[in-house]
Amino acid sequence: MIAKLRGITDTIGEDYCIIDVNGVGYLVFASAKTLARLKIGEAASILTETVVREDSISLYGFFSALEKEWFLTLTKVQGVGAKVCLSILSALSPNQLAQAVSAQDKASFTRANGVGPKLAARIVTELKDKIVTIPVAAAATTAELAKELDMDANEETENYEDGLTARAEDPGAMEDALSALVNLGYQRLEAYRIVNKVLIEHPEADVSELIRLSLKEFARKD
Repeated sequence: MIAKLRGITDTIGEDYCIIDVNGVGYLVFASAKTLARLKIGEAASILTETVVREDSISLYGFFSALEKEWFLTLTKVQGVGAKVCLSILSALSPNQLAQAVSAQDKASFTRANGVGPKLAARIVTELKDKIVTIPVAAAATTAELAKELDMDANEETENYEDGLTARAEDPGAMEDALSALVNLGYQRLEAYRIVNKVLIEHPEADVSELIRLSLKEFARKD
């Protein structure tokens, strides 16, 4: 199994790239977000997952270990094949995926090509209790890749981990605050982001306090 490729970007297509590794060109399917980090003729270093089917063996590439973990998690959902998974990863970053699942926001998933309302509902339902994390070694690998390409890949992962901490403190309080804000007319995903931010800053806040502080955040944005 090929777990990582390091070489020169030879070609970038709509949903794939070709990485030249010592004269051998590897065809790698990837999300739009990963492809956007590559430049033809420049050094490339990406994590990969080998997918074996009855009629093909394909490589899928990822800039970050967290994106790869989401790929592996999403493909376990019935109806989400590798190509649909790439479409989702093209539309939503790992951080946005975590927020959409936590907020049970089906609309976010329908932004991806090939994902209709029924599949979106299945995804958020099946992943509701899933928390996607990466091993320390994998995080170190991602940091190494970012250093090689002179990019910062750790900020999104750190923000995601902060969100997990807030969510774990009192998921019941978060859900009650979310329901109240949605009933007031706010979009569920935006409400989730605000409540999550408030929880990180005020971990001891009860439901009433969460709602009050969240409304202040919304007013500040307006």
